[in-house]
Amino acid sequence: MKPRPHTLTAEQAARSEPSLARLGALGQDSIRRLASIAPLLPPGLRDGLKAGPIDGQTWCVLVPSNAASAKLRQLEPALLAHLRTHGWDVKQLRLKIMAR
Repeated sequence: MKPRPHTLTAEQAARSEPSLARLGALGQDSIRRLASIAPLLPPGLRDGLKAGPIDGQTWCVLVPSNAASAKLRQLEPALLAHLRTHGWDVKQLRLKIMAR
């Protein structure tokens, strides 16, 4: 009988590999950003958004439709100001429409 190789959970692997750990930390940071701006969003829009990737000073938010994207564009200056006052250095909000 062959010995089984040591197996890791996804969380253990992410913590042990620096690049995966960084990716996991960015994902959690993106989720925290979305939670931070949620109170500023219209109630009907909150549940449809998803936290997207962070690329330097650009943060991506996944939106369900063109209409949602247009509304967020209107709110963008206030959202960016809110994020900056809460310690995130976000200069640009990128909106990407999710595929159905």
